[in-house]
Formats: sequence, C-alpha cells, structure tokens
Amino acid sequence: MVSIDRFEDILEQLAEELPAEFYDQLNGGIVVDPGHPLHPADEDGDLYIMGEYRVDPGMGKYIVMFYGSFRRVLGGADESEWINEMRDVLRHEFRHHIEGRAGVRDLEIWDEEQIAAYRARSREKEKHD
Repeated sequence: MVSIDRFEDILEQLAEELPAEFYDQLNGGIVVDPGHPLHPADEDGDLYIMGEYRVDPGMGKYIVMFYGSFRRVLGGADESEWINEMRDVLRHEFRHHIEGRAGVRDLEIWDEEQIAAYRARSREKEKHD
C-alpha cells in the first residue's frame, strides 16, 4: 500500500510531467485530501470520487486528489498501479481546468455519460439480484 506521504511525493512527480501552461489560473494548485467521498450517484458504496476540479469564489481554482479514495479502490495494489491511476485522474482534472478556461464542456458531458452508464449497470444488476 502507498502511504499518504508517498502519495504526495508521487503526485509531485506526476505534476512535474505537465507543461507549465497547464497551471495558468490554477491559483490553488493541487491539494491532497485524506478523505474518500462517494459520488452523489453512488448506489453500491463503490463509486468513489478520486479527484475533483474545483472553482471556488474564495479559494480560486484548484484540484483535489482524494488519497482515501485511492486507498479504498486500489488497496494493496502495487505502486505502479497507483501511479498509473494517479496520473489518469490528475490529467482528467487538468483537462477540466483547461476546458473550463476555454469554455468547453466536452469532458463534463463525458463524465455525465459515464454516470448514466453506471446507473444503467446498477439497475441491470438489481434486476438480476
């Protein structure tokens, strides 16, 4: 398992992979939260929020990475799996930031489609239980 300290170290390395321009207007940077929030659409106690792009009137624009969610989803997976998932989530949240700056909603729409598919799978599962 990856400790929260190691999580922060890995996250710093992953953040350095991205071009400096990605950070324009991301005044709050990247924050690690030890929590493990469930998505509001969760139906089975398994739809964790891994990361979140936030725009707050007081705090500005920033990305939150939820260590506790990674811990619950990845558990005892090896570090390389953690790194791959962390990279995917971080880039996903940066895409929200970049699209938001450009006035584009493509990723938001994709996210909504993924939630709709999750709900459909949950309904189908209930039919068979």
